[in-house]
Amino acid sequence: MEKITARVGVIGGSGVYEMNALTNKRILQIDTPWGRPSDEILIGEIDGVSVAFIPRHGRGHFLSPSQVPYLANIYALRSLGVHHVVAATAVGALKESTPPGTFVFIDQYIDRTNYRLQTFFSDGIVAHVPMANPICSEMVNVLYKHAKHLDLKCSFGGTYICMEGPQFSTRAESELYRTWGGDVIGMTNMTEAKLSREAGMSFASIAMVTDYDCWHPNHSDVDVQQILATATKNAEDVTGLLEVALPQIGRLGDSPWRDVLKTAIMTSKEKWPEAAIRDLKALLPQSE
Repeated sequence: MEKITARVGVIGGSGVYEMNALTNKRILQIDTPWGRPSDEILIGEIDGVSVAFIPRHGRGHFLSPSQVPYLANIYALRSLGVHHVVAATAVGALKESTPPGTFVFIDQYIDRTNYRLQTFFSDGIVAHVPMANPICSEMVNVLYKHAKHLDLKCSFGGTYICMEGPQFSTRAESELYRTWGGDVIGMTNMTEAKLSREAGMSFASIAMVTDYDCWHPNHSDVDVQQILATATKNAEDVTGLLEVALPQIGRLGDSPWRDVLKTAIMTSKEKWPEAAIRDLKALLPQSE
């Protein structure tokens, strides 16, 4: 049987449910030890680079941020051989300098989630991966360069506050996150960054600003209709950006985090449970 692989993985956020620019398309249904991904995975090519696309919330947006099967999504990408993951994510701005329609290329996160599982290592094998620099600077450089060339409003670097949701922030929370130095706020991206690191894949985020959260005195409180209107335009822009940037990202070389687990696993190998070894097959060292 033909082994289907992909070099780059794309996770589409609110408004980004398809990648029409892909050629040689095929649809995959993948089962993982953590269930099925958010939706069927679209596999195709852009300029000779193989790409796997997952719509984070499912086509039709039926998964809330807390319900997204993050482990299944990331495990599926890793099992396809992906080395670089680009995540597009809708966010609210916490600073005046990044108005709606701006793309912020994140370089740091603060995690405020509460209820979701954020590690593959919880059943008898303990691993601690470094997260000081959660984003791949090479990937961000490529994305930013092409965004500027396309004359998109963009900001290089920024801190993403990841809240649980699905409710939006209170005004007090929004003001607190601003004092922390947060640039944008969203509900999904930190979890994907953590799991991608454990899975040995480089990660970059395109944070697509849809609103000013609720702190801005001259803008009404954020609502879904406001987000949808801006997200539609953002989706068109990010799709165009991905079309030109993904071929270069796919040629960056292997992820430098591919073998992170060789030095991150604390548990003695003779103590690894058979069930955990089976479930982690695509991640453990020498699995490829």
